Amino acid sequence: MTDGGRIVFGVRPVEELCRARPREVSVVYLAEGTRSPETERVVQVAKERGISVEIRPRHLVAELAKGGVHQGLVAIAGRFRYATLEDLLDAARRAGEAPLLVLLDGITDPHNLGAIARSAEVLGAHGVVIPARNSASVTPGAVKASAGATERVPITEVGNLLPAIDALRKAGLRVLGAGAGEGEPLAKVDLKLPTALVIGAEGRGMREAVARRCDGLLDRKSTRLNSSH
Repeated sequence: MTDGGRIVFGVRPVEELCRARPREVSVVYLAEGTRSPETERVVQVAKERGISVEIRPRHLVAELAKGGVHQGLVAIAGRFRYATLEDLLDAARRAGEAPLLVLLDGITDPHNLGAIARSAEVLGAHGVVIPARNSASVTPGAVKASAGATERVPITEVGNLLPAIDALRKAGLRVLGAGAGEGEPLAKVDLKLPTALVIGAEGRGMREAVARRCDGLLDRKSTRLNSSH
């Protein structure tokens, strides 16, 4: 991988990256002997967007994916572009919708981050917010677990989640936390109102300081955004 770059692997993640951020993709590697309608579609998408596609030995593709299920495809791209909080709010304004954000308090497993990003997209969220420390970042494993959702749903990395929550409350969002105590089922929450959903860490839930900043609690089991642990 190039210095400061990242590897994205798997059919759907590579296709989504090529569609959403073609200028960031340096090259797509196709493993020797790989041939399927799905990989041919990805190759076509890459070529249509001016991205070089090169055939490489299967062992090299496997090495780049570091043991991940690569399906014969890896893409070498630039650093992941994190959005800002204002970017997420602007996305909601441009869509004419009330902001809906998902905040992660200490999710450390990249696969869980990817799964939550995928669920956030299904929920219609305008973005995901993660802390810069003690939290999973957008790794190749996270991209693969998200089935490409990390390339479609903006993700913001903040230095500290508490000031971010304060800024969102000041912007008019209500903050609802999942993972501390019992609360209202997500299905009963009106997500047409400006809302930030906080998902606590695997096993231990939200930190007490984060829970105190929440305007209400959600039933963790009802959110379907939580990690698998």
